Amino acid sequence: MSATIAPAPLAEILPPVIRRGRVRTFLRRHPTAALGGALIAAMVCIAVFAPWLGTVDPTAIDPIHRLADPSTRHWFGSDMLGRDIYSRTLYGARISLLVGFSVAFFASAAGTLVGVTAGFVRLADSILMRIMDGLMSIPPILLAIALMALTRASVQNVIFAISVAQFPAISRLVRGIVLSLREQPFVEAAIASGTRLPRLIWRHILPNTMAALLVQATFTCASAMITEAILSFIGAGTPPIIPSWGNIMAEGRALWEIKPYIVFFPAAFLSVTVLAVNLLGDGLRDALDPRLAKRL
Repeated sequence: MSATIAPAPLAEILPPVIRRGRVRTFLRRHPTAALGGALIAAMVCIAVFAPWLGTVDPTAIDPIHRLADPSTRHWFGSDMLGRDIYSRTLYGARISLLVGFSVAFFASAAGTLVGVTAGFVRLADSILMRIMDGLMSIPPILLAIALMALTRASVQNVIFAISVAQFPAISRLVRGIVLSLREQPFVEAAIASGTRLPRLIWRHILPNTMAALLVQATFTCASAMITEAILSFIGAGTPPIIPSWGNIMAEGRALWEIKPYIVFFPAAFLSVTVLAVNLLGDGLRDALDPRLAKRL
């Protein structure tokens, strides 16, 4: 008779954090990550469910009620064209979150590709890192403005311009990690056992870069949101017809002294969102690098 193999208990299949019920413990030990994650989740819900949160068409013009103070009709007031600032602010969350998350993804992907290539191919290292040094010598906001000047104003071009300005720093981070991992015994053992380079990178190198890359991605996301607001504020970002926090503040800067609420509400939402992303990044850094947390 063939012996039957009993299925493994569910407790042995689940990941350690879920298996031991440590989610609640993680949130208690890292309140900054929990608070940041909760605020980001709230902002995402606001962006997704904006049409059902008492808003109106953010582009609808109502000249009769222009520059109205905050009231029950216009919770955040109205701008110089009579557009509802509450609706524009909530819909503007979509643009900022879309730009932030997209730039974090594309910049991380491009930076990882360049960093891993430079870390393993010495000839490519000399060429790629000199290009990255050249890009990093230009302030990201100036590089993004220059790229936007060569293209037309759109959300896609804003994402592209900010990603190009942000990924060199990520590539240098990944390159440094790869160079240190190449000297580790487990990598040398994998090479000695005949592991091919693609499998070596996929199984041993990339998993060990994910912790630092994830933390860096959060800060890249926050920086991208601020850069998008700056570009829109100076008229080099998203088209004025698209409601974004930068566009709203740009339209209200001339009336700041008499109608400060036009700038205040989108600025407050932007500040809270950037703070939430930074809190999440700090919490993840402490959780993924306990030794750093102890030194601090």
